[in-house]
Amino acid sequence: MTSRINLTWLLWLRWGAAAGQLAIIAFATLGLGVELELVPLLVLVGVGIASNAACTRWLRRADEVPEGLIAALMALDVLILTGLFYFSGGASNPFSSIYLVNLALAAVVLRPLWTWTLVVLSMGCFAALFLVPVDGGHAGHAGHGMGGSADELRLHLEGMWLAFALGATFIVYFVHRVARALAEREHELQSAREATVRAERLASLATLAAGAAHELATPLSVIAVVARELERSLAKAEVDEGARSDVGLIREQVERCREILLQLSADAGASTGEDFAAVAIEGVVETALNGLDGAPDVEVALPPPGGPELVIPVRAVGQALHALVKNAVEASGGPQGVRVSAQLEGTRWRIEVCDRGHGMSSEVLARAMEPFFTTKAPGKGMGLGLFLCRDVIERVGGRLAIRSEPDAGTVAVVHLPAGAQSRHERATPARSAA
Repeated sequence: MTSRINLTWLLWLRWGAAAGQLAIIAFATLGLGVELELVPLLVLVGVGIASNAACTRWLRRADEVPEGLIAALMALDVLILTGLFYFSGGASNPFSSIYLVNLALAAVVLRPLWTWTLVVLSMGCFAALFLVPVDGGHAGHAGHGMGGSADELRLHLEGMWLAFALGATFIVYFVHRVARALAEREHELQSAREATVRAERLASLATLAAGAAHELATPLSVIAVVARELERSLAKAEVDEGARSDVGLIREQVERCREILLQLSADAGASTGEDFAAVAIEGVVETALNGLDGAPDVEVALPPPGGPELVIPVRAVGQALHALVKNAVEASGGPQGVRVSAQLEGTRWRIEVCDRGHGMSSEVLARAMEPFFTTKAPGKGMGLGLFLCRDVIERVGGRLAIRSEPDAGTVAVVHLPAGAQSRHERATPARSAA
């Protein structure tokens, strides 16, 4: 779509350029009485018009516009300009600086490789104009003599070429720098917008979880009380053990429902108010493995003690890493295929959680951290684990990335700032989002 828009504007610009060229030729011939070689000049303008008409017709039917076509048209314009200059004064033509317009446009719409190719082509074509004799041979040269000798005129023209080369280089370089800076700024703004959207989603989840916990707390409490009384009545009535076991199971499941609601409420936002505390990397990994079935069987690779501590909300980050390890255990079919490693990279801790599961396709990987997206069977997960995990990690200035391929397992990589660096970096996303 971008290339189509660029080509459309380029075609309009070329129509304007062709009209301007014809107007200048007419004005120089009829108004100023300058003798020009009209046949080759009009042929060159006709080539530009014909190529523009052909491209306009092709664009109406084309589904995709290759960037190389835009570069080819701009290269053709350079050659046409060179021909027009050659038959109207050579390097002494006062319109020779028009090359820069083409290059400035190329710097905006083309990649650096194409742009610098056009720069080299323009410099070569401008230099080729010096093959035109400066002491005659074409009308218009004598008028640029400025009263000096042919050698002085040639030195002046060579100076014009050098000025053009420097101007073209600086224009292309700085336009690309500005375009790259704008692209990076746009990427930062997009990241900030995404962070704001995630924060809004998290706030909605927290509200939903708190509301659900509040609304369900009363009926769950009533069920628990009734189940307890029923269990006592059955015991007094000496009902068979099976019925009493069923009532006990009801009580256990009610209690489990209450725990799930409390955990959901905490994970969806209550942990954001947790205080930051200094903790060693060993403590973070221990918190992540705490409460995990088969935790002793998970392979853990940690650096020697003594590294910089992390200043983080320990419980929140530990629960986030716990979710990653739990996913890895489920993907591997057990803790034996899971490996948790940590190493210091500069001022950041790199924590990896690897599994030997079936991996994810590119489509699933692209949506893995979206809220309520899951590939698990119904009732096995809500699709919030990775979403909440990324939010918690990014709130403390960290970063979560996932690599996966089908039948090759999955690697979750977490970067967390170490020491005092964490206090500075966790404030950055907040400022950017604001």
